[in-house]
Amino acid sequence: MRHPLHPALVHFPIACWPLATLADFSSLWFGESAWKWSAGLLAVGCIVALPAMAAGMMELSRVPDGPALGDVYLHMGLMLTAFVLFSTSLLLRLDHLQPLAPDILSLVLDLAGFITLAIGGWLGGRLVYGHGIGR
Repeated sequence: MRHPLHPALVHFPIACWPLATLADFSSLWFGESAWKWSAGLLAVGCIVALPAMAAGMMELSRVPDGPALGDVYLHMGLMLTAFVLFSTSLLLRLDHLQPLAPDILSLVLDLAGFITLAIGGWLGGRLVYGHGIGR
């Protein structure tokens, strides 16, 4: 696989979603200035995740059968779950496209999304560095 697109695109959600989680939890101390950043970061992460997932699906046919394919399916499931968690958190916090402060449910979704993203991201790294996919 020469120059796959998926690894280039995933950096945006992988950066935006944890920063949004940090901003949401920081808003407990710093208030509105923190959670307004979070809404933008969640939106950018969710928007860029769509082409990243599409690129991953297009590159799926290049993964050889075997243990790597099992890791790919687990990676895909975890990352789709993270996308759903962060998207839900964002949608719950919008009122006519205006961001709202996070409530306890949004914070739980952020934390669950962060944990899911970390495990799925680790599997993505294992695909590249352990199985040699995309090199």
